[in-house]
Amino acid sequence: MSTPTSTTTTATRRPCVLGVETSCDETGLALYCGERGLLAHTLHSQTAMHAQWGGVVPELASREHLYRLIPLTAECLRQAGLTLAEVDAIAYTAGPGLAGALLTGCGFAQSLAWALGLPAVAVHHLEAHLLAPLLEDAPPDFPFLALLVSGGHTQLVAVEGLGQYQILGESLDDAAGEAFDKTAKLLGLGYPGGPQIQAAAQRGTTGRYRFPRPMLDRPGLDFSFSGLKTAVLTCVQAEADLAARCDDIALAFEEAVVETLLGKTRRALEETGCARLVVAGGVSANRRLRSRLTGLTDSHGVQVSFPRLAFCTDNGAMVALAGYHRLLAGERAGPGFTVRPRWPLDTLAPPAIVAGA
Repeated sequence: MSTPTSTTTTATRRPCVLGVETSCDETGLALYCGERGLLAHTLHSQTAMHAQWGGVVPELASREHLYRLIPLTAECLRQAGLTLAEVDAIAYTAGPGLAGALLTGCGFAQSLAWALGLPAVAVHHLEAHLLAPLLEDAPPDFPFLALLVSGGHTQLVAVEGLGQYQILGESLDDAAGEAFDKTAKLLGLGYPGGPQIQAAAQRGTTGRYRFPRPMLDRPGLDFSFSGLKTAVLTCVQAEADLAARCDDIALAFEEAVVETLLGKTRRALEETGCARLVVAGGVSANRRLRSRLTGLTDSHGVQVSFPRLAFCTDNGAMVALAGYHRLLAGERAGPGFTVRPRWPLDTLAPPAIVAGA
C-alpha cells in the first residue's frame, strides 16, 4: 500500500498523472497535469450490462474492466495529445470497493508503472470523491465539511486537509444510494435507482404520501435508511394500483431522503461552524438535493461546492487528482497487487509532506 516518505517530487515541471478507477462498475481513465489541470478523461459504464440483474455482479464487473482498460487508456492519451513517455506516475483506486474489480485496476496500473519505470500511487476511493470538486473552476479551500453520499457510503466528514478526516456521522445501515437502488427495485423502475427515482419523482404529485425522516428527530449526526426502505415496502404492498401511484411514491421517498440529508448537514454546519460545504458521491447528482443544499448559501452564508455531474459517480479524473496530490507529498505504492475492499476513510494518515498544488 501507499507509504508516506519524507521526500517530495523534485521534477522541474509539475507531474502528469494517469488515474485508473475500477472500484465497482465504471472503468475510468484520466490524465491530470499540475501545470495544465485535467487534460482528458474517458469512462465506460457497465450499467446496461448489470441492469438485467438488478445490481452489480462482481465477477462480470471485473471481466469487463479487463476488456476496457487498454482501449480507454489509449483513447485518453489520444484526447490529451500525449504518449505514455510523457506520463510521470500511475494512480489507481486501491479501495474501498469490490475486491475483484480493485485487483483488476491495481494489476493493470502496477504492471504499467513497472514497465515504464514510473511510480505508482494507491488512492483511497472516498478521498478521491472528496477532492473531486477541486477539479472545478472555483475549488473550495480547506477546511470544509463534506457530505459524502453514494451507493456504499453516507457520511458527514470534517476535512482539515489532505488525509485529515474526522467522521462526524455516518449511516448505521443502508447508505442513501443503496436505499435509492432498493426503492427503485420495489417500484419496478430498474437499475440504477438514483436516476430512475429522480425521473419518476418529477412526474409525481406532492403530498399524496409521506414517509419518515429517519433519525432526524434524534440528536447526533448519524443516518439510518433501512426503516425508510421498510416504510416504502409496506406502502407498495398495500397499494392496489402500484402503476398509478409509482411516481407519487418515488417523489415522497426522494423528499424524505433529501430532507434527512439536509437536516443532518445543517446540524453539522451549525455544530462545526464551518463556512464551506462539499457534496460528493453519486447521490450528489440528484437535482432536488443540489437545489436544497444550495439554499444553505442564502440561509447560512455557506459556500456549497459540487463536482460536475460527470464526476459525481466513479471516474478516473478524481483518482488522477488525488494521486497527483499524494505523489507531490512523496507517497509511492509498494510493489505487489494489494487492495483494501474495506478501508475506513478516517484511518488515512496525512502525507508526511504536502507540497503546493
